[in-house]
Amino acid sequence: MIERFGKYTKTLVPGLNFIVPFLDRVAHQVSILERQLPEFTISVITRDNVEVRLESTVFFRVTEPAASVYRIRNIDQAIYTAATSIVRSAAGKLELDELQSSRDSMNAEIASNLHDAAKVWGIEITRTEITDVIVDEQTKEAQRQQLVAERQRRAAIAVAEGQKRSVELAAEAKLYEAQKEAEAVRITADAEAYSVKVQAEADAEQTRLIATAIADNGQPAIDFEIMKRQVDALGKVASADNAKTIVVPTDVTAAFGALQMLADTFSRGAAGGARTGRDGAVEGATNTPREGA
Repeated sequence: MIERFGKYTKTLVPGLNFIVPFLDRVAHQVSILERQLPEFTISVITRDNVEVRLESTVFFRVTEPAASVYRIRNIDQAIYTAATSIVRSAAGKLELDELQSSRDSMNAEIASNLHDAAKVWGIEITRTEITDVIVDEQTKEAQRQQLVAERQRRAAIAVAEGQKRSVELAAEAKLYEAQKEAEAVRITADAEAYSVKVQAEADAEQTRLIATAIADNGQPAIDFEIMKRQVDALGKVASADNAKTIVVPTDVTAAFGALQMLADTFSRGAAGGARTGRDGAVEGATNTPREGA
């Protein structure tokens, strides 16, 4: 900075400059390099009323040499005083845990507020750093207890979640088993329904065949079916495990003979014999047992 007769006149820029001898003189020389304020310790109280000490430092540089010389006498002391107030204000907004975990955001807030305060002195605050958070032994012990309690809480939550998951899996297994049992019942019911349907279709087909035989052969076909079922019934009675006495009708021989006669009649009818011949055969076969008797 150049003064003429004790009054500031201009600031010389880097390079070659000329001044008037005996009238102008170089009054002050200011470095424009970035400077660091020595580390300082500040005692602060957090939002949760915990007293801690913060070790801090400030980096700055002069942007307006004239303002830094003629507006403030001691730059370092002025920055220290402003930084102390701003750091305490910023720390009081945070709890201890937040203060330890949110240093980056706190440093940015301090630098912004300090830059606004130092701008009038021609100073630019490049950055601020909270280098350490110092707590007493009592606070450290409380933090350790809190950490242990937090770990126990997380362990209890993990156990509870495991039990919950186990119950959910057991319920899902029961639900799956019930669904499979219901599906098996449904499949069995479908199979039984299909079996009944097939049996009904078979019975219907049998009835249709019997009806066709009756339509083709008339009364002999009916007599043949009746006698056939009588013989089947006698066979079932005779083969029963608890059958001690078998009662045979007196006309059983006649029934067997008539059955053979009707079978022969159907055979001849299938061969395409005349209706008259079939009637004669039936009559002859009918009279034969009577003569034997």
